[in-house]
Amino acid sequence: MHVIGTVGLPGSGKGEAATVAREEGIPVVTMGDVVRQETADRGLDPTKDHGKVAKALRDEHGPAAIAERSLPMIEDRLEDHDTVVVDGIRSDTEVDVFAERFGDRFTLVSIEAPFEVRAERIDARGRDADEDDGGEGLAARDERERGFGMDDAMDRADVVVENTDSLEAFHDRIRAVIREGSSRTDEELTTEGHQS
Repeated sequence: MHVIGTVGLPGSGKGEAATVAREEGIPVVTMGDVVRQETADRGLDPTKDHGKVAKALRDEHGPAAIAERSLPMIEDRLEDHDTVVVDGIRSDTEVDVFAERFGDRFTLVSIEAPFEVRAERIDARGRDADEDDGGEGLAARDERERGFGMDDAMDRADVVVENTDSLEAFHDRIRAVIREGSSRTDEELTTEGHQS
């Protein structure tokens, strides 16, 4: 059993990493799905109010609220799969939730790329930003993510993947990280320990 969490600023490649995981037959739990569901439950528009609801959830239920709400989804998928990828970790508090629940069986992967590279990727998508951000620019999104504690989470990563080369090269690196995490035995994980 292994849980691989991804962390990274907007446009860094977290969505592409999730795509690779799915291609490898590994289920992906997207923490944004928790926020999208809550946004819908509140009768708000997920395309405009995603960021506002993410902040509200943390304000109302504490900084670990979204991570805690994702745990049952992760554990449900672990019943049928050896590995699960958690997409969209945004703070060191959320890292704590997963590290406490899964211990040495949790690996945090930071996906990183310079601002200019990320901005070009987002522009290439044909819109200024993701559908979840309500039209917010990249610099503002970075600031919001950093306000959640993104930098502290990235600093705790067990593995850093630089995403500055071709998409194919990035997919190969992510595939290697996933396969290594998936193939490690419980004994290896216990011996190796968690590095953060």
